[in-house]
Amino acid sequence: MSATTVKSVSDSAIAIDAMSGDFGPRVIIPSALQFLQQNPDRPLFLVGDQSQISKLIPRKYAHKIDIVHADEVVAMDDLPSVALRSKPRSSMHLAVDLVKSGDAAACVSAGNTGALMAISKIHLRMIEGIRRPAICGPVPTLEGHCFMVDMGANVDCDAEHLLEFALMGKVLAEAIDGNTNPSIALLNNGEERSKGNQQVKRAAELFIANQDLNYIGYTEGHKLYQAAADVVVCDGFVGNIALKASEGVASYILETIKKEIRRDPVTRFLSWLAMPEIRRIKSLVDPRRFNGASFLGLNGIVVKSHGHADSLAFGHALQYAEKMLAVDVVEQIKQITAAAARARASV
Repeated sequence: MSATTVKSVSDSAIAIDAMSGDFGPRVIIPSALQFLQQNPDRPLFLVGDQSQISKLIPRKYAHKIDIVHADEVVAMDDLPSVALRSKPRSSMHLAVDLVKSGDAAACVSAGNTGALMAISKIHLRMIEGIRRPAICGPVPTLEGHCFMVDMGANVDCDAEHLLEFALMGKVLAEAIDGNTNPSIALLNNGEERSKGNQQVKRAAELFIANQDLNYIGYTEGHKLYQAAADVVVCDGFVGNIALKASEGVASYILETIKKEIRRDPVTRFLSWLAMPEIRRIKSLVDPRRFNGASFLGLNGIVVKSHGHADSLAFGHALQYAEKMLAVDVVEQIKQITAAAARARASV
């Protein structure tokens, strides 16, 4: 069926772009079924090629899932402009459109980030008072996690954009973690007040002046994973490089450990004795546990999964969407931006 003839489904449903990512339905469908086992009251839309999707769904789940057929797929290398204008019947378009129509309350996709952002911005529009959406997601730390914003949506930002990101990140940390006064830091090339470009220095002034923010100052890249702040703010250019570099370092360390373990019979034997602890540590730093980032600033919830996510990783993106739905992050962002607008008007 099409997005205009979907069956009546609770508006608390999640719309899943089942054709997205590097692996499509063969990874996403098992993930969705596992999610349903953990969240039996959350109905799902699976958007994509009906013939591929339907054969992967056991009969016992049929009453919890509606398939919305899509004729097209946004490729990972499609330009956002091409995806936006030339593929209106794509699974990505239809999944976001279900949120716009109110048939779904959230969309989850592992597809092309630029295309998903462009489609979401056009379909859902921005929250009044927010000029740009930002990508925000959890980053592992020694104390659990922090939230980084922006992770790559905006490569050129001014200080006012960074202030918007901070306010939205504050809302997310409060809502998801129950943190009533999350600490906010600006990612910079030093902690001294003299460090940073003009954009960051001006943003620091705005952060200090805003009484809604628990601003604690600058933080450097090496402290990102040391729980230096609950929310770390930066532009998308810096954030994306920091994130990808960190993922590369994590992979390097894990591969080096594997190589050393296999080096000789003695290390192989010792590693066998320590295997339970090695597995526990690997689980703690497994990036799949932190998969899923939200597009903050939109009139709707859109969660982006890594394109190369496996079923475990995509499942975490679905659970991230579930958490955002449970606390109504969009409404809370609307409230804080309205309050900020009133404060500016009174000056």
